[in-house]
Amino acid sequence: MDLADTFCPNLDCPARGQTGQGNIGIHSRKEQRLICKQCHTTFTARKGTVFYRLRTPVETVSLVLTLLAHGCPLQAIVVAFGFDERTVAAWFARAGRQAQAVQEYLVEQPQALGQCRPMRSALSSKAKFSWMALR
Repeated sequence: MDLADTFCPNLDCPARGQTGQGNIGIHSRKEQRLICKQCHTTFTARKGTVFYRLRTPVETVSLVLTLLAHGCPLQAIVVAFGFDERTVAAWFARAGRQAQAVQEYLVEQPQALGQCRPMRSALSSKAKFSWMALR
């Protein structure tokens, strides 16, 4: 289990958001539970992911979501894997919400750039524009 990119999800923890500092340890390898050495909160390794609280193996859910993303019909997946249609649809909706949250956090709110101003640059004479952030 790689802990380098894991941080404490406790909002009150002084080490929240800090990765690679050695503040996260393994609490239970079997249950994939981690512990924050600062606030002593335990949490699952899947917390904050699309797989959180799912009982189906990660590999199976990933395969189903990949097939859906590549255009495989929902009914074909239901027949092939034997899952209920509502279950597969719920996984797909959950993955969509997770992707939206990642998009909003990483792309739409460029916090790593600090204060930035947008700059419009013309790509061609046909008034096509691209936007880029400048420091």
